[in-house]
Amino acid sequence: RLGEYEAAEVLIDLHNALELAGLTDRQCEAIRLVYFEDLTQVEAGKRMGIAKQNVEAYISNAARKIADIYYYWASHGEGYTMGGRING
Repeated sequence: RLGEYEAAEVLIDLHNALELAGLTDRQCEAIRLVYFEDLTQVEAGKRMGIAKQNVEAYISNAARKIADIYYYWASHGEGYTMGGRING
């Protein structure tokens, strides 16, 4: 059960990071299609009406923004680490 709890913590942190990252609607859509609906970047591009390269750019830029949130949390002793939750 501890593993399930930790997995839930990671997902909650990811959800919070997505909310705090200030992603554009298009970045959110690309992330949702590729990572949550499990489409390829080509399929996501077709769904969004854009080229695969644009999907790739949206995801890359979104990943940087999300990483910034995790770096902030790590430098302030917040969020989840591989060793478990910090400060919470």
